[in-house]
Amino acid sequence: MSSLSFMEAVNVSSSFTLLGFSDLPCNLLVLFTVLLVIYLLTWISNLLLLTSIIFSPELNTPMYFFLGNLSLVDICFSTSTVPQLLSGLYHGRSSISFLGCFLQMYFFVSLGITENLLLSVMALDRYLAVCNPLRYTSIMNRTVCSILLAACWVTASLHSFLHTFTISKLTYCEDKLIHHFFCDMTSLIKLSCSDTTLPEVLIYSEGTVVIIIPFLLIMVSYLLIAQAIVKLKTSAGRRKAFFSCSSHLIVVCLFYGTIIFIYFRPPSNYSLGYDRLVSLVYTVITPMLNPFIYSLRNQEVKDTLKKFIRRS
Repeated sequence: MSSLSFMEAVNVSSSFTLLGFSDLPCNLLVLFTVLLVIYLLTWISNLLLLTSIIFSPELNTPMYFFLGNLSLVDICFSTSTVPQLLSGLYHGRSSISFLGCFLQMYFFVSLGITENLLLSVMALDRYLAVCNPLRYTSIMNRTVCSILLAACWVTASLHSFLHTFTISKLTYCEDKLIHHFFCDMTSLIKLSCSDTTLPEVLIYSEGTVVIIIPFLLIMVSYLLIAQAIVKLKTSAGRRKAFFSCSSHLIVVCLFYGTIIFIYFRPPSNYSLGYDRLVSLVYTVITPMLNPFIYSLRNQEVKDTLKKFIRRS
């Protein structure tokens, strides 16, 4: 069986075939319609929230600064995979060039890690707001917020480049059928006919550092927030502090629950069909739900959205 390295494949204009859901017993046209509606809702809801934050002076706070960036990341994160998925559903399967496949993987991983780091920064923001309210505005000033945001993007880009470069060095066999709807790291590793020890070790070591450490920081932040909320004297104060954090906590559970399930489990538990369905949650469903979660559970955002829509 012949095989190709990444650079050889690029030179001969070779490609991968994304099977998507074509091998599963489901109505592809119905799935296409549902996902198209969700994708359009993702764009509309996130753009509406982002625009409201930009043009509303009352939302000019660190929390909404990060929330606006989270909406931008969600739009880009969804766009990195959903158009290719929709094309595959419409045609049954879709072809993607070697270069296009690794570019998709780079942006997917980079945007996913950016969202991961943003969620941890937002947890820090909520910790300071609840546990140190008197110094909150002086600590979380515009310069600090900009530095934290830049650190999220740069760290995610470097992390993604490391994984993309390592996996692109693998040799791929003649059978280039990817049993997924996008160029996922684990799918490409399973497709390789060369030694995959290095990229697998990187996923479980360096990947653990970038995913698990921010997750633990979020959990520690919320433990401290919970302690501070319990100590508040009035029930109204406790309720207000809880609702200011609850939206973020729901988004964290959605995001990390699916990511940990997909990437941090024994290979023996790998299931192609089930993994693709779970992947839909964090690539398609979560980016659409995030603005609704923040809007419906936050009176400030709801009031601002109503004013913005009336003005528009």
